[in-house]
This record gives sequence, structure tokens and C-alpha cells, in this order.
Amino acid sequence: MSKSSLASLNIVQALPAPKVPNARWAKLEILFWLLPFVVYFAFQGYLVLASQIMILGLFALSLDLILGYAGIVSLGHAAFFGLGAYTAGLLSVHGWGEPISGLLAAAVVAAIFGYLTSFLVVRGHDLTRLMVTLGICLMLYEVANKASSITGGVDGLWGIQMWNLLGIFEFDLQGKTAFFYSFVVLFILFCLVRRLTRSTFGLSLVGIREGGKRMPAIGANVNQRLIVVYTLGAAIAGVAGGLLAQTTQFVGLDVLGFTRSADLLIVLVLGGTGRLYGALIGAAVFMIAQDQIANINPVYWQFWIGFFLVVLVMLGRGGILGAIDNYRERRRQRAARVGGGQQA
Repeated sequence: MSKSSLASLNIVQALPAPKVPNARWAKLEILFWLLPFVVYFAFQGYLVLASQIMILGLFALSLDLILGYAGIVSLGHAAFFGLGAYTAGLLSVHGWGEPISGLLAAAVVAAIFGYLTSFLVVRGHDLTRLMVTLGICLMLYEVANKASSITGGVDGLWGIQMWNLLGIFEFDLQGKTAFFYSFVVLFILFCLVRRLTRSTFGLSLVGIREGGKRMPAIGANVNQRLIVVYTLGAAIAGVAGGLLAQTTQFVGLDVLGFTRSADLLIVLVLGGTGRLYGALIGAAVFMIAQDQIANINPVYWQFWIGFFLVVLVMLGRGGILGAIDNYRERRRQRAARVGGGQQA
């Protein structure tokens, strides 16, 4: 073996082995998950809004998993949200109002439908996926509209009565039980998704997003991974829909509407895709802005939401979290230049 080959071998051996992203919780993450307790004690009159934010955040998290990590664009993610909502609602209407098993049923139904439709979605590219997912959602919307004897049609599904959570906690009008119920479900599923994205499977999803044609060269089955993550995203969206049905005790036809999917994309654009926390922050900003702007100007509130989006995109890419990262990077570079100048 030549000296140059030995030198190259030594350099390769000296390099640190690639590591899976650290799964430890940062201090800011811990503080973030303490905020709901602050909201509970400081803003008692906004518990219903807070639970709606957490449900929307969970819904956005499911889309971030398939879009932000796997790169599967979707305009019909509301299909799984609506399936979960109708599953939990119909179970209650027909005499089974146990919340946790209702959520599990919503997840299973949405996951099965996600798995069956995944074969159509993963085979196409971005434009094809947009059209396929939108078409599936529109078909489900019309099915729910026509089956008014089952779903209630445009009048919505009424008569949902939830049993006490764990046989103890009643769903009250103040939204206290719904608040903690939504928080616990969101936290558990967030931990699951967080662990998944920091595993080798999560890294393979990022590899597929960045260069799907190269991944088979290292032995990765691209379609299989996309089907798995699409099914999981559908299940989480179904849980979010089931939560909405259980906490509001009503399911409207709009849970399957295109507007629901469009709002979800706005939430991810606001917070930043591929970051997990971007889904939660985007949901909070979107819901609070919608609530406050609608109170000020109930007719043209969508104009101001659109204006805010344009400003955000102009200021920095990657949503709110992306803008923060860009600002921190500029400060770091400025500090490095100043330090280098002083040393010179």
C-alpha cells in the first residue's frame, strides 16, 4: 500500500463517526412545555382557545412529519383529520363515548385510509401529489355531504356525549378537562415524533427529501419509508380530528374542507417546516392572530393574516423559527468578524 493511501486511511480513521442527532431535551424545550401551565393559571378565560391551538398544533405536526421531513406535499391532509373527527363522533353518537379508545379508533381508521391511499401518493412527484391528495379530500367531502343520514351533512354531527375522562374528569364548559387532555395527547405524540425524527429512520427521510434518487444506492427502500411515514402522519392527523370532535362535541362538514388543509399549510409557513416546534408555534400565532384580528376587524381579518405572511416571507426564509435562526447566525458571524479584527 502506498504512503498516500496510508495517509488517506489515517485521515478517515481520525474523523469522528457520523452520529444520530442528540435526543436530549434542551433547556428551551423544557421551558416551552411549561408554558401551558402558565396559560392555565394566568389565562383561565382562554382555555378553550388554548386547547384549540394544541389540537391545530398536533394536526400541523402530522403534516410537518410528511412534508418537512419526507418532502411529501399535500393539499388534502384534512381527509385524515376529518376521518378521525367523524370516527370519534360517530362512536359517541352510537353509544360509545369513552375518550381514549375513541382516539385510538380515530387513529386506526385514519391510518388505514392513509395506508391505502399512500400507494397513489408516493409514486408521483410534487404536482401529482398535490392533485391526488386534493382529489381524495374532495371526494371524502362529497361522500360526507351526501351521507347526511350518517354524518349530518351540512348541519353537522350532533349528539356527541363524552364520558368522563378516565372515569373521573368531566368535560366542563370552561374547558379545563379538554385543556389538559389535549396537552397530554399532544405531548405524548410530540415525544414520539421527536424521537422518530432523531433516529436513523428520520435521517433517511431527510435523505429522501434532499435526494430521493440517490437513497437506493445505500440500500434504502424509498417507497416503503414514504408509505410508513405517510401512514403515521395520517394516524396523528386522525387523533387531532378525534380530539376536536371530543372536546367540542360537534363535527362539521368543514373538517374535510379544502380550507382546513390550506390553513394547515399557512401554519407551517408561519412556524417553519421541518422543525417540529415550528408546527406548534405557527399554530399558536395563527390562532391568536385570527382571534385578535377578527375581534378588531371581523370582515377583513384574512387580509391581515395574508399581509403578515408576506412580511414574514420577506424578512426571512423558514418561517418564524427560520427568521430567528438567521438572526442568530448573523450575530454569530458579526461577533466572529469583530473578534478576528481585534486579534489582528
